Amino acid sequence: MAAGVRVPEPQVLVCLWALLTRWVVAGLEAAVIGEVQENVTLLCGNISGPRGLVTWYRNDSEPVFLVSSNSSLPSAQPRFCLVNASSLHIEALSLQDEGNYTCWEVLNETRWFQVWLQVARGPYEVEVNISSTGRLPNGTLYAAKGSQVDFSCSSSSWPPPRVEWWFQAPDSSPEPFGNNMTASCFTLLLMSQNLQGNYTCLATNMLSGKHRKVTTELLVYSPPPLAPECSAEMSPGLLTLKLTCRWAGGYPDPEFLWTEEPAGVVVRTSKLGVEMLNQSQLSDGKKFKCVGRHIVGPELGASCVVQIRSPSVLSEPMKTCFVGSNVTLTCQVSGASPPAQILWLRNLTQPKTVIQPSSHYLITRSGQSSTLTIRNCSQDLDEGYYVCRAENPIGVREVDIWLSVKEPLNIGGIVGTVVSLLLLGLAILSGLMLYYSPMFCWKVGNTFRRQDMGDVMVLVDSEEEEVEEEEDAAEEEEEEASDREEFPREITKYGHIHRVTALVNGNVDQMGNGLQALQDDSSEQQSDITQEDRPV
Repeated sequence: MAAGVRVPEPQVLVCLWALLTRWVVAGLEAAVIGEVQENVTLLCGNISGPRGLVTWYRNDSEPVFLVSSNSSLPSAQPRFCLVNASSLHIEALSLQDEGNYTCWEVLNETRWFQVWLQVARGPYEVEVNISSTGRLPNGTLYAAKGSQVDFSCSSSSWPPPRVEWWFQAPDSSPEPFGNNMTASCFTLLLMSQNLQGNYTCLATNMLSGKHRKVTTELLVYSPPPLAPECSAEMSPGLLTLKLTCRWAGGYPDPEFLWTEEPAGVVVRTSKLGVEMLNQSQLSDGKKFKCVGRHIVGPELGASCVVQIRSPSVLSEPMKTCFVGSNVTLTCQVSGASPPAQILWLRNLTQPKTVIQPSSHYLITRSGQSSTLTIRNCSQDLDEGYYVCRAENPIGVREVDIWLSVKEPLNIGGIVGTVVSLLLLGLAILSGLMLYYSPMFCWKVGNTFRRQDMGDVMVLVDSEEEEVEEEEDAAEEEEEEASDREEFPREITKYGHIHRVTALVNGNVDQMGNGLQALQDDSSEQQSDITQEDRPV
């Protein structure tokens, strides 16, 4: 320190501070913002030209000397120095340097200038935390659809920063998340596909205007809603079998594992779920299992099973077609997995010839059922064996159908013959009934006449009728005697004859009773005649 130079005593500085509080500052108060660990220069007023003696103080509870243009007064710290003999230069700022600074200049007069120094720090190391399902190998985060996701953002800064969240969906521009929402943390309760994209946390130091941001990509994954479906189908050449496992509706696509059951031998793992098997790996009834695994679950995955089987064929063994008409042969295939290829062949020559659709042959297929329609049948060309063949990689089945082609029948002649036979049968039946059962016919006749009369039976016993009967009998005997000379004479003896007259309407039983009485009388008379004929 140079001789004769004196450092102001503390008492003097206190007096100066008191004066500063009462004096009017010559010039406007300035504000300077500096960054921690950076340098800053505070100007002593906005004055150009020669400067006087300049001294800088720190305005705390009492003035603190910092540096002076008087070379005899050393600076308080090496970080403080004068620039251009007037401005205060501070190196390596710290938060403790923030405050009011006063420049005291003595030239022709004493002038005071105040500077407010603000020190900002950061933001540094913006940290984003998103609670999600997991993280991919490349660092990308993913969350399950419908899950709850918490977002938080923090940064080291002074003063505390303002935090904003921005969202950018795929193929769109960034936009503030929410309605100008300013928050360091928030929660999304139900994640959906439209919330997939880039989330940006922006931390801004409102003092310095500096900002930092961190962008995080968040994917929203969803497992397929339904169970996987397995299927088996033939390759075009029937040499291989194609196994397909479909588990659609999820994002991203799942992985598939094919195993051979029941041993569980792994066939292949793939993204597509398609596996080709050659015939050496196939046998009737073998099962293959597909296990689909998705990144968000379920943990054990989902599975389906496909069982391969050879086809079974069913058809009518014989069909008949009339010349000039059409006939349809049907072939039903069942149990085939994968579905069988169905062919129609003509088994008239060797080798068998595959029937192709034409104007004469119409082939249709519905599912595992096929029909062959032969138009305008010809006995020479169409009669014979037809073969329905069902084939898949597991096996081949065939069935033979015999087609018989006949000449059309005379329907009119057949109908006439049938009618004639029916009429002849009715006539024979009526004759038999009249011959064997006249009483039945008499009953039927009375029934159709519908006589409304009661049953009447009249018994007549008179001497006159007996005399008439005797006379008639005598005449008949004389006539018979003239005709029979060689026969012995029959002696007849008539007793009383009872004549029965019955008018019967719908009562055959009573008429039968009357007839029975007559039969009884006749029996008695016959008995009397027999006794008289005996020799004495």
